[in-house]
Amino acid sequence: MNDDSQILIARLLTHQTLRRDDKLVKRALSDEQFRAEVDARLLATGMKLLDNVYADHVTLALHRAIEPKIFGARDVWQNNNFGLARDGVALLVVLWALIILPKRERQETHQQAEDDQNDMFGKEKPVPRAEDTSIGIPYKALLADFGDKLGKKTRLDMNLGILSRLGFIERRGDILLEGPLLDLLMDTDLLKERIINGALADVFKRAPAQVVHIPRAVLAEAAAANDAADTEGEPSTEPPTEG
Repeated sequence: MNDDSQILIARLLTHQTLRRDDKLVKRALSDEQFRAEVDARLLATGMKLLDNVYADHVTLALHRAIEPKIFGARDVWQNNNFGLARDGVALLVVLWALIILPKRERQETHQQAEDDQNDMFGKEKPVPRAEDTSIGIPYKALLADFGDKLGKKTRLDMNLGILSRLGFIERRGDILLEGPLLDLLMDTDLLKERIINGALADVFKRAPAQVVHIPRAVLAEAAAANDAADTEGEPSTEPPTEG
């Protein structure tokens, strides 16, 4: 087998995610023979390469057939292996619904995050990258809308810290952004209708006044400012996390 397939899998196991524009990832997504080699090696260990055109990253996941042997029988099914409590899982679903579903709509209509209207010729262009269409959620708005249902501020901050460490979200000051795993490990086809017409139906009926586009240059400046504050020993703006 090709050594490059071994290298790609080892890098994914080490780093958890890789960007779609990574050289070996691009090859796996475009070269059928190379993808077959990668898939064969992963299948031998019960895993698969997980990607979708709407996400900027790829990752590894278990095959459905092997999940029961890893997570247990149906009557004692472990719903995740990230150590998240029920309120943490609920928070993950809320963040996915508020960040990913609007992003998917913008990608499908070929609309950039800062665009006010659709490009009439946009559908002839490639699907925009996630980083160009994903919009952040203000922490204060999340706390105001869902804090009472998700364990108040202390539990919310703790779970946000866990989700940030796991790669589901990124936090830049008061803004919660899509992390590399948020649009990879959630089943959009299964959850979309249930969320829009069910659990979060009232949220999606509101005017979208709580979403904020943060230009990448501003995010870079904020990250640099946080790094400087940490160097000088100033308090961090990151939420508390489990030790």
